Amino acid sequence: MPVILAEKPSQAQAYAEAFPKGRKGNGFIEIPSCGLFPQGAILTWAIGHLVELRAPAEYTPAWKRWQLKELPMIPETFQFKMNAKTRKQFEVVRRLLKETDRIIIATDCDREGENIARSIIEQAGASRKPTQRLWINSLEKEEVKKGFQRLREGEAYLSLFHEAQARQLSDWVVGMNASRLYTLLLQEKGAQHVFSVGRVQTPTLKLIYDRQLEIEQFQPEPYYEIHGSFTAEAGQYKGKAKVRCQKEEEGQQLLDKHAITGRDPASVKEVRVTEKREKPPRLHSLSSLQTVMNRKYKYSPSKTLEIAQSLYDQPLKLITYPRTDTEYITTNEFAYVKDNIEHYQRIAGKTFSPVSLQPKKRFVDNNKVKEHYAIIPTKKIPTTEALQKLRTEQRNVYLEIVSSVLAMFHHDYQYEETIVTTDVKGLLFYSKGKVETVRGWKELFQRSTPKKREKELPKLPPLTKGMTAEAEVKIVKEMTKPPKPYTEGQLINMMKTCGRAVEEDEEAKAILKEVEGLGTEATRSGIIKTLIRQEYIHVEKNIVQVTKKGAILCEAVAGTLLSKPEMTAKWEQFLRKIGQGEAEKETFIEQTAAFTRKLIESAPRDVEKLTLHPESLPAPARRKGSGQGQKPIVTCPACQKGYILEHDRFYGCSEYRNGCRQTFARTILGKKITPAQIRQLCEKGETRTLKGFKGKRTFDAKLVLKNNKIEFAFPARQE
Repeated sequence: MPVILAEKPSQAQAYAEAFPKGRKGNGFIEIPSCGLFPQGAILTWAIGHLVELRAPAEYTPAWKRWQLKELPMIPETFQFKMNAKTRKQFEVVRRLLKETDRIIIATDCDREGENIARSIIEQAGASRKPTQRLWINSLEKEEVKKGFQRLREGEAYLSLFHEAQARQLSDWVVGMNASRLYTLLLQEKGAQHVFSVGRVQTPTLKLIYDRQLEIEQFQPEPYYEIHGSFTAEAGQYKGKAKVRCQKEEEGQQLLDKHAITGRDPASVKEVRVTEKREKPPRLHSLSSLQTVMNRKYKYSPSKTLEIAQSLYDQPLKLITYPRTDTEYITTNEFAYVKDNIEHYQRIAGKTFSPVSLQPKKRFVDNNKVKEHYAIIPTKKIPTTEALQKLRTEQRNVYLEIVSSVLAMFHHDYQYEETIVTTDVKGLLFYSKGKVETVRGWKELFQRSTPKKREKELPKLPPLTKGMTAEAEVKIVKEMTKPPKPYTEGQLINMMKTCGRAVEEDEEAKAILKEVEGLGTEATRSGIIKTLIRQEYIHVEKNIVQVTKKGAILCEAVAGTLLSKPEMTAKWEQFLRKIGQGEAEKETFIEQTAAFTRKLIESAPRDVEKLTLHPESLPAPARRKGSGQGQKPIVTCPACQKGYILEHDRFYGCSEYRNGCRQTFARTILGKKITPAQIRQLCEKGETRTLKGFKGKRTFDAKLVLKNNKIEFAFPARQE
C-alpha cells in the first residue's frame, strides 16, 4: 500500500477529497480501494519542515560560545534532526514510510517542497524505497485526480532536492559564521547588538541602503525652463520650449535673441495626432501580483503571498499555484479559461464581448511554461454568496487575478496622442495632450486616484495648423530631484531586476538577468520580512527606511562579496545547475566554505578601519519576545537555534517569535541570577552552589537544568 506524503494538513485534505471518503487516523488518512489505488493508500503530511539542520552546539561544545577563535564552524558532515516542535507527527510519518513499499511525494512542486519530502524520507531511513512524484498546479478535485493518474518517476526530481539542500547547507555556513563574526567584531567597536547576516538578505539590505545614501547625499541643483501659456480662439493650453539652462541668464539671452518680451503673438505651426495602443498586461507571476497589490492596497509582499496561498489552499481552491515565476499559461489552461469567460465576467461585474477567443502568444506559450504556469483562477466558480464570505483582502486579490485573465480577451486600450508645436517669434514650444478613444481592458481595473490623474496628459483644445494665439512666456526655475525611496512593493521588483544597476561587470549583469536577481519568487517576501524582524529596515506609510543598526552592518560589509548581489547571483546560477543535474552539491558546499574562511580572515581588518558611532544606535530592545539587539549569552538549550538574551525581568530565547518559549527567571527566591550563571546552567547542565536562596529559611543550592526547567540540587551536607 503506497504512502502519499503531503506538505501540510490542508494540502492533504484537498488530496483526500479526490478519493472516496477514508478513515481518519492520528496524523494520516486511510484511502480505501479505488480505481487509482486498488489496494488503497495512506495519506499523511508534514507540517512544513519536520527535519532541520543541527545547531552548532550539537556538533561540538566549543561552538556553544560566541568566540572569534572558534570560527569558522564548518562540520565535516552536516547532520539533521527532527524538529522538536513537530516530533509527534514525524514519528507518525516515519512509521508509515518504514512500513510501505512505495512512496508518493506530494509536497509543493518546487525545490523547497522536494527538500521537505526528501529530508523526511532520509531521516526516516526510507531513502532506498521507490518514489513517484505528484506534480500539479491546482488543488481542484479534477486536477488532483489527473495528477495522480500521471505520476512521474521520483528519481527525476532528486537533483531538485540536491539543489535545495545545497542552498540550505550554504545558508547555514554563511549565516552561522558571518552572523557571529560581524556581531563579535561590531560589539568590540561598541555596537552591543546581534547582527544577523545572510547570503541573500545582506546584499538586499545593501541595495536599499545605497538608495538611501543616494537620497541623503543628493545635492539639488537649479535649472531653468521656458514655459508658455497660450490663449487661442479654440481655448487655452500650455507648452514648453525644448531648452534646459543651467543659469537664468542663459534663458533670458534666448528670449532676447527672439525678441520675446513675455506677452507675444504666436501661431500653431503643427498639430500631429497619433493613434496609440496599450496591450493588456501580462498574466500574474507572484512578483507582479505582490507589486500590484502593494501599489493598489499597500499590502506587504508577505501579506499578498499569505492571501494568495489561502486562496490556493483547502478549502477555497480558487486560484492556481501562487509561488510561480511564470507569466504564461499553456493551451490546456487557456481552454478552460475561455469556457468560463461569462462566469469570470459575473465575478468581476464587467460584461464585454471578447475581441478574440484564440490564444495569443503574449499570454499562451507552451514552450515558456516549465514547472508552473501563471496565477489564474481555477475552474471552481464561487457563488455571489461565497464571494461575499471572503475576507476583503482575499476578495481584492482574487478579483485582481480574475481581471488579469479577462484582460486577455478584451480590446487594447486606445487613445489619441496630440503633439502641438507653437511658434513664438521663431522659438518653438511643444504641448502634449491625450484623448481616450477606447478604454478597453482598463475598464476591468480601478481608475487612477485623483493624485495620479494630475500627472496624466491633459486634453488639448481643438487646435488647427495656422491658428493664432496670444502667448505669455516666462522663465521657470526648477530643482533637480533625488531618487525616490523604495516602497515595500518596489523591493520585490528591485530584488528581481537588480542586475540593471551593475555597470562594470557584464558577466555578473548577464547572470543576474538569467537568475532574475536576488532570491526567488517564493523567498523574496520572506527576506523582506526578515530584514524588518531583524530591525535593519522599517516601513512607515509603505516607505522603506534603513535603521541605524542596518546602516552599521552595511558599512561593515561594504566592499565584501557578501554585500554584492553579483555573488548571490553566481551562487544561484550554480544552484540551478545542480537542479538541472549539471553540477555537484559537494562542489558548491566546498566553494561556500572557502568563501567563509576568506571572509573570516579579511573582515577583522575591514571592520577595524570603520569609524562607528554606537551612541547613535538605539539601546538594545528589552521587550518580551524581542530578542533583537542584546548580546547573546548562550545557545538556547531548548531549540538549539536561538540564543538566550537578558530582558528586564527574565532571560529568554531570541527565537520567541518563531515558537521557542524557553525562559529563565532573573530572580529565584530572592536571589538574582547572573548571565554567567545562566551560561553555566545551559552549557554544563548545572551551576556551582549558589548561596542565599530565601525559602522558609535561607539555603544554598545548585541550579540544575532538567527537561529545560530549573530544579534545585542541594549539597550533600544539607538535609
